[in-house]
Amino acid sequence: MIFRTATRADLPAVLALLADEERVVDPAAVVVDEARERAFAAIAADARNEVLVLTDDDGAAVLGCLQLTYIPGLGQGGRDRALVEAVRIRPDRRGEGLGAELMELAADRARERGCGLVQLTSDKRRTAAHRFYERLGFTRSHEGFKLRLES
Repeated sequence: MIFRTATRADLPAVLALLADEERVVDPAAVVVDEARERAFAAIAADARNEVLVLTDDDGAAVLGCLQLTYIPGLGQGGRDRALVEAVRIRPDRRGEGLGAELMELAADRARERGCGLVQLTSDKRRTAAHRFYERLGFTRSHEGFKLRLES
């Protein structure tokens, strides 16, 4: 497996992973709209954000992805924390340990940057994902809240 920072060429495959958790979506069928182009460009230009991908050995197929955001803060002794979002493994490749490998590599990356904590949120309906995160050592330490802003 190859673990690396996503490039613009990976964007359709990443969006395909995010489009449907239960079935494989062909990246060639994904339309990358202007809003996602801007979002990806902003992430790529920001040293505190990155989209990471896990690919097969020849790099041709994106098998998993996540976004890491490094957040400075006064807690944790002033150490950054890493926020993990948009974790996905292609449905036909689940159960092979790829998700654990991807999360371990992300934690290593956060450690290398001096982070004192890795945190994530997950939709309450994703119970299988919650069991996965708990197997990796994540604990349910906080209750999360979101406020959707309509434009």
